[in-house]
Amino acid sequence: MRRIGWDIGGAHLKAAVAEDGRIVAVVQEPCALWQGLDRLDAAFAAVLGRIGAHGRIGERGRHQATMTGELVDLFSSRAEGVAALAARAAEHLGADVTIYAGRAGQIAADNAAAHADDVASANWHATARLTAAALGDGLLIDMGSTTTDIIPVRAGAAAARGYSDAERLATGELVYTGVVRTPLMALAADIPFAGRRLGVMAEHFATSADIWRLLGRLPEGADQHGTADGRGKSVAESRLRLSRMVGVDVAEASMAAWRDLAAAFAEAQIRRIQDAAATVLSGAGLPDAAPVVACGAGAFAIEEVARRLGRPCRPLADLIPATDPALALAAAACAPAAAMALL
Repeated sequence: MRRIGWDIGGAHLKAAVAEDGRIVAVVQEPCALWQGLDRLDAAFAAVLGRIGAHGRIGERGRHQATMTGELVDLFSSRAEGVAALAARAAEHLGADVTIYAGRAGQIAADNAAAHADDVASANWHATARLTAAALGDGLLIDMGSTTTDIIPVRAGAAAARGYSDAERLATGELVYTGVVRTPLMALAADIPFAGRRLGVMAEHFATSADIWRLLGRLPEGADQHGTADGRGKSVAESRLRLSRMVGVDVAEASMAAWRDLAAAFAEAQIRRIQDAAATVLSGAGLPDAAPVVACGAGAFAIEEVARRLGRPCRPLADLIPATDPALALAAAACAPAAAMALL
């Protein structure tokens, strides 16, 4: 049995291929969906090309998709986005592709618009189901390029209090911060630098990818979009973008001072996730020994969150059946797509 799971996001298109219940391929392609549906068309073509023979679906296989891309400002409403993305999925993957509707299960693509509230941004639910089936109890934290999901899993089932984006923002189960695309001005209004506390420029000068790159922690291949200033992705170029956030020229401070500044922004991001996780835990009723399950491109940062919460950290990669450990890690970084392939 072959299944290909898809996660249609606003910034990336991700696919995972499972054969007989094991991941055999994982692909992520940048997709600036807010710029037009033609970007999604190109991403589908690129991913299918990279999957190659793994992408062929016979009588004993199918495509299964989830999405978050309906939220981009290309669409006037989430319902419009769901309908458009489901239609594009059917166009590229075949009319028998199913769309994940979370609590409503798998549905036909041509029925997605009628279940827009269930389909919209339900990819977290797929990852939670995969985690619950493998673990039983835990706090799933998926830190991606743009957002972080914090989902309690209890007694083998997702135990989130919210479902929609708005509900999950209110409960702390969705934190709009990620390891790559978050503007640094969203992390702190002021920041310590060289013995002073400076106001942070309210401009899109730099992103979280820059701080984690400067700290040597950004995973290879995680940063697939253009930079804030359109320049390259070297440490020196990240340092230059970071310097603009506090209105100081690069030459005015040492490399150690710039790394300290990056670390201060990283600390602000980790604290935000930690605070949200503590809020979620306060109402989750999880056993004290239940681990934090880390996944996404920012799984390395979630290890620190788990330590601060006083809980063991379990990589989701350890729970994903795959043909080799590298594929399990790649699948955990694209967890909703992997969940679509394995559920």
